[in-house]
Amino acid sequence: MEANQADIDAGARALEAGSLVAFPTETVYGLGADAENPAAVAAIYAAKGRPQDHPVIVHVAPGASLDYWCADIPLEARQLADAFWPGPLTMILKRAANIPDAVSGGQDTVGIRCPSHPVAIRLLQAFKGGQGGVAAPSANKFGHVSPTTAQHVRDEFGIDSRIAAVLDGGQSEVGIESTIVDLSRLASHGPVLLRPGHISAEAIAAVIDQVPARPDAAAPRASGTLESHYAPHTPVAMQDTATLASTLERLHGAGRKVALIHYSPLPAVHAEVALPATPEGFAHALYAALRAMDGAGADLILVEAPPQDGAWLGVNDRLRRAAHGSSGIVHGLINNTPAF
Repeated sequence: MEANQADIDAGARALEAGSLVAFPTETVYGLGADAENPAAVAAIYAAKGRPQDHPVIVHVAPGASLDYWCADIPLEARQLADAFWPGPLTMILKRAANIPDAVSGGQDTVGIRCPSHPVAIRLLQAFKGGQGGVAAPSANKFGHVSPTTAQHVRDEFGIDSRIAAVLDGGQSEVGIESTIVDLSRLASHGPVLLRPGHISAEAIAAVIDQVPARPDAAAPRASGTLESHYAPHTPVAMQDTATLASTLERLHGAGRKVALIHYSPLPAVHAEVALPATPEGFAHALYAALRAMDGAGADLILVEAPPQDGAWLGVNDRLRRAAHGSSGIVHGLINNTPAF
C-alpha cells in the first residue's frame, strides 16, 4: 500500500532524528539520511557495507536552492535543472563550504538531484520544511541489484534497527539509476557523462549546446560507477541473440540450470522472464527480473544482449557492470572447468 501523508511525515521526523528511511524515486528506491548529519550518513555506509570513499547523491525538493549546496555553479547547471528537474538527472558540482564531506567521499564535489516521484517529493517537502537534503544511494547492500519496489528493500535488509521506515511508492517507473553528468570542471573539460541513464547525452546537449564527453581518469568519483556493480549473487553473462540458442542447448546438455532474461523467442529453460523489446520497458523491468532470476536456483543468469544503439546505453551500462568478472562462465559451466 502506497505511503500516505502520515507515513511520509513520520519518515521526515525520523530523518530529522538521525535515522535512515528508505523511499521510492522514479529511478530506484533510495536509503536516505539527513545529508548534513555526518553520523546519519555514516549509518548509510554501515548498513550498505559501502566503501567510505564512494560518494552518495543529495536529493532536494523542487525549488530548493542550488547555491546552498554547491559553489561556483555554472549557468549550464541551472539550465539543466530547469529542463530536467524534477527528474532522473544528477549533476556533480563543487561542494559548498558548509556541506560536510560525508556525502562526497572526501571530494570537493557533491552530486545533487531533485527526484520526480510524488512520495519522494512529499518526503523532501516535509523534511526540514523543504529546505533540507536527503543523502540517498540505492537501498541495497553495496554492489547488489538496486531495488525498484518496497518489498525489494525489505528483502535486502530484513529487520535493521537503523532503518526507521520503508515508504512504499509502488514500482519505480524508470527502473535504472539517474544519469550523472559532471559539471564541476566545465571550463577545463566541458560536461562529462559519468553514468548514462534515462536522460541521454543528446538530451543534455540539446539544452546546453555541449555534448558530454566520456569519463577521464581525473573525473570525480560518483555513485554506481565501479566496474562491478548492480550484480545478483548468481553469475550473469550476456550473449547476442544469434548465439543464445546454441549456448542454451549446450548448457542443457551439460546439465546446467539456466535462468534467462530475454526479449526474443528462445528455447525453454529452467526459469525465464521475457522483457519488453524497448529500452524504456526493458529498463523498467530489468532489476525486478534480475532479482527474480537470482532466486530461481540456477547456475547462471543468461541475458540476451540488448541492441547497442544510444537509446540502450543506460541498460547496457548496468548489464555490463552486473556481468563484470564473469567472462568465461558459460565455457566453464559447459566444460565443467573453473569459470574464473
